[in-house]
Amino acid sequence: MKITYYGHAAFQIDDLVIDPFLSGNPHCRTRPEDVTCSVICVTHDHEDHIGDAIDIAKRNNATIVGIHEIDVMCRGKDVKSIGMNFSGTIDINGWKITMVEAWHSSYSGMPCGYIIEKGGRILYHAGDTGLFGDMKLIGEMYHPEIGFIPIGGHYTMGIKEAVKACELLGIKTAIPMHYNTFPVIQADPNEFKEKAPCEVIVMEPNTTIEV
Repeated sequence: MKITYYGHAAFQIDDLVIDPFLSGNPHCRTRPEDVTCSVICVTHDHEDHIGDAIDIAKRNNATIVGIHEIDVMCRGKDVKSIGMNFSGTIDINGWKITMVEAWHSSYSGMPCGYIIEKGGRILYHAGDTGLFGDMKLIGEMYHPEIGFIPIGGHYTMGIKEAVKACELLGIKTAIPMHYNTFPVIQADPNEFKEKAPCEVIVMEPNTTIEV
């Protein structure tokens, strides 16, 4: 399984993309037209998360997965999409995707996170979120191995809360996200690495790892 980090909260995992904020992302060197994928998961419709999802989906004939209201918006733009809601699960192109809650805001619908499973691997993308107690339930229910965890503070969890989130989730590996894109969300991922109760992989934007 290959994981590519585009910066901010944007990742590609094999042929699945999450929150493709590429245009306007100061750390991303990949153009939307260079992305190849079959599934795009969107956590919410703030510009730095829905990003280039529509254009990438149209170019790849990919399916956007999101909360019901994002599905309605996509269908109005002639884009393939599947609407979900919390605790719902879909199977698409070899992926099993479950929508879980996130504590944040949005323009329409509600923000979410995702449990993503393929080939026996289970990953959790928290989306934009504050710390909440049901992260423990997410860990107990779905047993994610790798978590993409925001650490930037201000709009999401900061390092203190992210460390607690890792504990609640029981993840083996955390990949920090949603930090240093803008001045207001400056954070030191190495501080998070020192304090987290699990392995932390600090990915530089525009890099790929195999897990």
